[in-house]
Amino acid sequence: MKNWFANLAFGLSLAAASAGFAAAQNSGTITPAPAAEKTAPNPSVPVVESVDILKQNQAERTRDQPGNLAPTWRIVKEGTKNYSSLPAPEAGVLIQPKAQFLGQPRATTAGEAWRQYRNGPLTKIGGWLLLIAVAGIAAMYLIKGPIKLKEGRTGRLIERFTSIERLVHWTVAISFVILAITGLTMLFGKYVVLPLFGHTLFSWIAFASKNVHNFVGPVFAVSSIVFFIIYVKDNFPEKADFKWLATAGGAIGKGHVSAGRFNAGEKLWFWGGLVVLGLIVSASGFVLDMLLPGIEYTRSNMQIANVIHLVGAVLVASMSLAHIYIGTIGMEGAYEAMRTGYVDDTWAKEHHDLWYDDVKSGKVPRVRTEEGAAKVGVPLKAL
Repeated sequence: MKNWFANLAFGLSLAAASAGFAAAQNSGTITPAPAAEKTAPNPSVPVVESVDILKQNQAERTRDQPGNLAPTWRIVKEGTKNYSSLPAPEAGVLIQPKAQFLGQPRATTAGEAWRQYRNGPLTKIGGWLLLIAVAGIAAMYLIKGPIKLKEGRTGRLIERFTSIERLVHWTVAISFVILAITGLTMLFGKYVVLPLFGHTLFSWIAFASKNVHNFVGPVFAVSSIVFFIIYVKDNFPEKADFKWLATAGGAIGKGHVSAGRFNAGEKLWFWGGLVVLGLIVSASGFVLDMLLPGIEYTRSNMQIANVIHLVGAVLVASMSLAHIYIGTIGMEGAYEAMRTGYVDDTWAKEHHDLWYDDVKSGKVPRVRTEEGAAKVGVPLKAL
């Protein structure tokens, strides 16, 4: 009886509490907790369920992120060859694969790597090399001055170069100077010419330089071959050349340094400048002009050929400055020899005494052509 009464009291208390809570809620005293709201998906925020999105193909990426073409462009940047109806050898490759030239910190697409290499270290180092060569020649001229003849001229002439030899030399020289000017314009023009003349005029100058460079290049290459055939017999090393090199042509020490028809400096220019570097710039230039058969003219091959051509051209241009200086204002009588073909006995004795001794002994003729005989005043048949 007692337990029944306790249970009845508890039930009545619970009912009263429930009724009071309902009344308070209806009166606004107690606000029920809001139910969790369902957030609508935002179409601007991609929902990617894949843990590794780099493994998605384009179809999967389009499904999860409409308009995202990352997988396609990843394939393009890797240099993957795809289908193209164009007949070009690389028409199916939109962007080259990654490459890294010597000295570059990291690999990037080959075209960008080549651009950075050409406009970066090659241009900077090449520019400084040319400036150092110019500064050295200027210092030589200001400190020592031109090399003058120590004795007066005798009036007796020696036919040093025939008209054919001079024609070939000037063809090589003039074509070389044209190539050097146009090449340097294309390499350094945007740093020197562009700020001075503006974009419009610079574009015309660069365009003209490119076309002149392309057409004069083969002229230089062919004339260099003829030059080699004509002059090679007198450019082989001799015993006297080692002493000439050891004394830097007489600049170090005292006393006269003997030389044959061409001294060691001229022979170095012949073998190093004309033959080795001339062959490098000519061969790489033929590749850039697409003149050599049997070569696949891909972008990578053209970029490598351009780097080789640029390095060889800057080196040969730097070397040529010393040769041009000595052959013009640096030595009395040197330019006259190549312009007219004749030198005085004094000049031959002071600069090429071994060759002069051969001329005096009759081993080498004083005149070599009918034109020379008339100029020197000695019958050709008598010599």
